[in-house]
Amino acid sequence: MYTPPFNITDEITSLIADIAEQVGQLSATNDNLPAPHLRKENRIKTIQSSLAIENNSMTVEQVTAIIEGKHVLGAPNEIQEVKNAIDAYELLLELNPFKEKDLLRAHKLMMTDLVKGNGRYRNGSVGVFDGQKCIHLAPPAQRVPQLMADLFEWVKQTKTHPLVSSCVFHYEFEFIHPFADGNGRMGRMWQTLLLMRWKPIFAWIPVETIVKEHQQEYYAAIARCDIEANSTTFITFMLQCLKQAIQEMAESNQKSNSKSNQKIFLAMQRNPLITIRELQDETGLSESGVKKIIRQLKADGLVQRIGGAKGGRWEVHSVQSFE
Repeated sequence: MYTPPFNITDEITSLIADIAEQVGQLSATNDNLPAPHLRKENRIKTIQSSLAIENNSMTVEQVTAIIEGKHVLGAPNEIQEVKNAIDAYELLLELNPFKEKDLLRAHKLMMTDLVKGNGRYRNGSVGVFDGQKCIHLAPPAQRVPQLMADLFEWVKQTKTHPLVSSCVFHYEFEFIHPFADGNGRMGRMWQTLLLMRWKPIFAWIPVETIVKEHQQEYYAAIARCDIEANSTTFITFMLQCLKQAIQEMAESNQKSNSKSNQKIFLAMQRNPLITIRELQDETGLSESGVKKIIRQLKADGLVQRIGGAKGGRWEVHSVQSFE
């Protein structure tokens, strides 16, 4: 079986440990699923950033408007790219990252009305460009089917940690460049899929925003790995991006949770008879999310339930300041 060349350095080992700890804390805090509004925000960030890396000029506000079905002014091909990416990412929870046919299915959606042969491997030569500069010339088209079969077999069988194997897949995918177009956005999406198999919360971690911030380093890491015939540099780069993305998501969640706690506390203060359903409407949280905050408010001695679920009321004990 083909084994991609890479090394596990001390830095990579340290990054794996840090990320695993952060993901564990994030998953526990969010019960493996962020609040609905955060899921939507992060998905928008993912789509906008991944397409921006490919020179799509649509803003977060424009992507949001397209998702909401509103009319947006812009280049037709860029709007089509956004719509396609929305459709492709909607499949995340049902795609199998170890099946080539699912990769082809996702590419067909991602590149609908943008290129001929969407959903099929390329039949011509392609390269990776940074502006007008070609930084990588991909293998001949006739080798693509076997190279992709070997890569899928390896990622399916490997015992390497998913944080590493997903990075290796991402780099090898970009090296092979199996499609005529759309390889960058597909490679990033597929790494997310592989990570989701390890921890489902990766479906909502917008690592693409960090990659976009370090776009030149992203290309430089790919170019260096091509020269070294080894993906270690790319693994290190992507793990650093993942670590930063998780840290930023944790900070965002903390701010959001504080605001939700405040909303629920003040809603109970205004209306002691307010129901769980009404608190859901007030905050946009799920039932379990609301109940989790109520448990915290009770534990902090801020609220108390007087009476049963029906006919009871909330008693607010103090005016709380939420930071």
